[in-house]
Amino acid sequence: MKFRVMSLCAAMLLASGTAVWADGPGDPAAAKQDENGMWRDKGGDPTFKIGADGTVDFSTYAGFRRYHSECHVCHGPDGAGSSYAPALADSVKTMDYGTFAGTVVNGRQNLANGNNNVMPSFAENKNVTCYLNDIYVYLRARSQDALQRGRPAKHEQKNAVYDADETKCLAGG
Repeated sequence: MKFRVMSLCAAMLLASGTAVWADGPGDPAAAKQDENGMWRDKGGDPTFKIGADGTVDFSTYAGFRRYHSECHVCHGPDGAGSSYAPALADSVKTMDYGTFAGTVVNGRQNLANGNNNVMPSFAENKNVTCYLNDIYVYLRARSQDALQRGRPAKHEQKNAVYDADETKCLAGG
């Protein structure tokens, strides 16, 4: 389910050619968990859940891994930014999921005020698109200071539905 929703969202954003701009991500409190273990906020957007003992949900952990595999080269470790690209942990404070997904999938270029800032499209990179929800969840947790810098010490295990969806997405299904 996670990857079907993500694929549909990405397809709609690619077809429109523009990102969807909204009022921001809203309250990040986890309200409901779906069949693949993804937590959703009351608006249905992906969010994080961190237990009292510091155990993170599997999506947050997977997001940490994928972010540091694909995104940190430009955006710095832990979403903290670099001299090359902005701090995504700050950006996600005001960026809803649709805007985030549209920017990652479509890319973006900012030429304002003599800047030449380019975010390339990651639409063809399955290591990003198959984990878009997870990357957003990880950055959302970082943006709320709910998750400290570095690898989460404890995490929930991947469930069977997540595993099957992941395999299908990576295989192109």
